[in-house]
Amino acid sequence: MAAQRVFPLSCVVQQYTWGKMGSNSEVAQLLASSDPQIRISEDKPYAELWMGTHPRGDAKILDNTIPQKTLGQWIAENQDCLGSKVKDTFNGQLPFLFKVLSVETALSIQAHPNKELAEKLHRQAPEHYPDANHKPEIAIALTSFQGLCGFRPIEEIVAFLKKVPEFQFLIGENAATQLKHSIGRDSHVVASALKTCFSHLMKTEKKVVVEQLNLLVKRISQEVAAGNKTESIYGELLLQLHQQYPGDIGCFAIYFLNLLTLKPGEAMFLEANVPHAYLKGDCVECMACSDNTVRAGLTPKFIDVPTLCEMLDYTATPSKDRLFLPKPSQEDPYLSIYDPPVPDFTVMKIEVPGSVPEYEVLALDSASILLMLQGSVTASTPTAEKAIPLQRGGVLFIGASENVSLKLTAPKDLLIFRACCLL
Repeated sequence: MAAQRVFPLSCVVQQYTWGKMGSNSEVAQLLASSDPQIRISEDKPYAELWMGTHPRGDAKILDNTIPQKTLGQWIAENQDCLGSKVKDTFNGQLPFLFKVLSVETALSIQAHPNKELAEKLHRQAPEHYPDANHKPEIAIALTSFQGLCGFRPIEEIVAFLKKVPEFQFLIGENAATQLKHSIGRDSHVVASALKTCFSHLMKTEKKVVVEQLNLLVKRISQEVAAGNKTESIYGELLLQLHQQYPGDIGCFAIYFLNLLTLKPGEAMFLEANVPHAYLKGDCVECMACSDNTVRAGLTPKFIDVPTLCEMLDYTATPSKDRLFLPKPSQEDPYLSIYDPPVPDFTVMKIEVPGSVPEYEVLALDSASILLMLQGSVTASTPTAEKAIPLQRGGVLFIGASENVSLKLTAPKDLLIFRACCLL
């Protein structure tokens, strides 16, 4: 009999403090739906569900014919399951980590290095930058998802300098004037002025930041108490971030970075050197296998302001340009594809109406991981001894070139996400 190359996975939950608590978390809901025996603790955060082979979260294989193995161990012994191109390009390893995130508290002002910088940082400070790989990411909203991504248009930042004197104070008169005079100039002039302003803010003495932030918080609180609106300076968000991270320089980043509120199915792609932060909501995330993150605020973790300020892409773009849209498949009417310009990963979204009794999963020259978000099916494949039941929260590993048929076990619409590597 052919070796089994399609099987369900038990994935790893990370209970970081910024995660949503208990059953409020999409991660917890998926866990409880996939296995009724799992008990959710309402007093614990369920932040991330990891689906892949990461050393700190290697998925376990749920198949009696493959005893006591993690996915990483099994792939090391069965590298052909990756697909020939993936195997050769990524040295016999799965090149992506697939996740679900449930964010309650803002998750750091950060960026990820390109490969060249990652190699340099890893050589210089391996305790903070533990590998030499880049870490592009895509976040696809499952619920309303709020995040910061990329620098705002200069006109918007200049408007905040006028409306928020505390922000203007921290930037300084010279840097603010340079930024105003860059409007309408070429991109190099704009980027230079933006870098000067952002670096000046991020390198300001902590005591001065705390003083100005306290003044701003007091002013916004008084406006709110008086029944005045503060949307024009993101008053509610500023107060929320200050409550989560009192006195943190990252609170002022909302005046530099685009604020995106993604609807379910909308995405943002976070390429190298783009500043970003996740603020609140649930998403599917796929990333290259790396732990390299350069942080500068809204975090208790290691902060590396000089590296961040030097590495960032200081391109100013409208928030609408930061939306990353999927493309409909030409072969499959139920399939849309998020295909960012990196080789490490692609994410597919499959939406099948409940009236369709059976769905054939596209065979790929890549290993893939499939996540059931909605609906219930049985998965059949020529190499499996019996059909595999899958419901909400179920996760399936599919080896390269495997044909999988999903039979609906209830007339409910399917929502499935699938991570793969299309070289």
